[in-house]
Amino acid sequence: MKTLVIVTHPSIETSVINKRWVEELKKYPEKYTVHELHKAYPDGNIDVEKEQQWIESHENLVLQFPVYWFNCPPLLKKWLDDVFAYGWAYGSKGGDKLKNRKAALAVSAGIRKEDYQEEGRYRYTLEQILTPFETTFRYCHADYRSFFAYYGAETESGENVPGEELEATGSVLDKSAQDYVKFIDSL
Repeated sequence: MKTLVIVTHPSIETSVINKRWVEELKKYPEKYTVHELHKAYPDGNIDVEKEQQWIESHENLVLQFPVYWFNCPPLLKKWLDDVFAYGWAYGSKGGDKLKNRKAALAVSAGIRKEDYQEEGRYRYTLEQILTPFETTFRYCHADYRSFFAYYGAETESGENVPGEELEATGSVLDKSAQDYVKFIDSL
């Protein structure tokens, strides 16, 4: 079975990292289904039943997003609240649809990895900041497989870097995209 990748980026067209990751995943349609929430639901009204069917028809689930204010974009939070419903994702009466399903995260972090350390600028690791996602998956009895990250998007090759500077980092982005594919394949 394939891996469903839920991509949540409010401006994927201007993204560098998440856009590049999506381009790489789309090279392998036999392995990955890329589902972009902002394109599917520009009005924010989520078709819960359709989303649940998407998940049920795939073996693995990956949530891909840029870290926003040390969390996920609002549409992904709404998606989690709506789709991971009682009686479907957890609880009695069929609440086992995520049970044993392999799940992971793929995040782009604007801040350098050194800043995501206990002794760093923000005093918390990315692993600690993403703990609510891990806890959610574990609560739903999914098989949480950790996360893939790209650090330093704001300063190295991210959304705020002019195009001509980006060319010098293309090989870094390409390697990240290829490593991302390997990460998903290893789930």
